Amino acid sequence: MDYGMFASMLPQVLVDGLTLGFLYAVVALGYTMVYGILELINFAHGEIFMVGAFIGTELLLLLQSAGILGGINPFVSLAIALITAIILTGGLGVSIERVAYRPLRNAPRLVVLISAIGVSFLLQDLVRFTEGMARNAFYLTGPTLFKKAYKISSTITIQEKSIIIMVLTIVMMIGLSLFVNKTKWGIAMRAVAQDQQTASLMTINVNRVIALTFFIGSGLGGATGVLYAQYYGTIDPYIGFLLGLKAFTAAVLGGIGNLKGAMFGGILLGLFESLSAAFMGPLTHGNFGAEYKDVFAFAILIIVLLFKPEGLFGEAVKEKV
Repeated sequence: MDYGMFASMLPQVLVDGLTLGFLYAVVALGYTMVYGILELINFAHGEIFMVGAFIGTELLLLLQSAGILGGINPFVSLAIALITAIILTGGLGVSIERVAYRPLRNAPRLVVLISAIGVSFLLQDLVRFTEGMARNAFYLTGPTLFKKAYKISSTITIQEKSIIIMVLTIVMMIGLSLFVNKTKWGIAMRAVAQDQQTASLMTINVNRVIALTFFIGSGLGGATGVLYAQYYGTIDPYIGFLLGLKAFTAAVLGGIGNLKGAMFGGILLGLFESLSAAFMGPLTHGNFGAEYKDVFAFAILIIVLLFKPEGLFGEAVKEKV
């Protein structure tokens, strides 16, 4: 193995890993919020992320076709796409909770899990059908709003879109943390997560709090989808499946139900993926690192479940009765 090549690539790999890790972290928050309140793994969350990516990209393409996009500040265009995606995917998350999860709240967990997987495939097929009818293709390439790159050194180049993604995801994570810990609705969410029956006796509207949780988690997932589309350029209806599983892995790694754990787990997973891909590339004298980076991600999930199922942040979760 050419360790010199790996060492020269390391700074750039860390930058790319952090960008990917912040995306994982925000999506992982959606999983951990829902699990913290309902002890439900919302496997449709990855597809909500995917829907957000398509909403933002289609909106930017609409502005471009109308000749408006070029005359608007790119930050304003991104803000429009993000706000629209947050509102629509947040509403989608609330609708999914109302139709697919709430009627099954007292059903066996396997039934709820099957419902979540069914919603996941439904959203995937709806986007495939819609895009296939509208564009005769399942993939979509949108306009890139930020194209600058800053050369820090001979081995480090930071793209403007990477900086924006990291800044915005950090803002979203800090904003969510402040909301949960400092507001009345956040206190209500934590109370419902502790004990739904006691919270309802304290005049907390449990259904409304759960709906709010789905709105916030889904809205953050949709906004992250817009940022993902800006980072990679091309999206398809299947991006939510794999990224959703990785975000779930990040949530488990940090400690499912723990917001700080989800943030930490996402960043750690992104860094580990990038480092493993960079390490395996020179080792195999090819591009196998990029091909097998997904294997490393799920290997982490297996190892964590085997040796520390409560996650790195540590508290074992007791069964609610």
